[in-house]
Amino acid sequence: MQYCLKCGNPLVTAQIDGRERKTCSTSCGYVLWDNPVPVVAAIVEYNGAVVLVRNQAWTQKFLGLVTGFLEKGESPDAAILREVKEELGLDGTITSFIGNYSFFQMNQLIIVYHIQATGTIALNDELAEYKLIPPEKLRPWEFGTGPAVKDWLANRNQTS
Repeated sequence: MQYCLKCGNPLVTAQIDGRERKTCSTSCGYVLWDNPVPVVAAIVEYNGAVVLVRNQAWTQKFLGLVTGFLEKGESPDAAILREVKEELGLDGTITSFIGNYSFFQMNQLIIVYHIQATGTIALNDELAEYKLIPPEKLRPWEFGTGPAVKDWLANRNQTS
């Protein structure tokens, strides 16, 4: 961002609260805090398998969890159930909270749940494809929602 959202003047870099931040070049007081954006994600279990999806914008080799942004006035648990319904057409029940995960590369805080889903999969236009992976064949990845998958698998293996 190059311009103040409050008055339209250029932003400059300044030390604020011990960190370099962008602030308005005038005295209007605007500071671009650039705080992480909350994102919800789901490890969706459907008929004994985990649903991995590929967003239309992703490369063909990458699949991941169902994710989405919180909407104004929405709790994280309501948001992820909405995302599962919108993206997969499935009804979900939250079975556990997996955890919060920092995704610094995207400036996001990912809030991850394990969901049991029922119904018939019907992808929305945001998704290109899905795959059903048996949990024992699921392999976590190093970034984004991958650490949550790793934690879920470790916890799942301890309790089974």
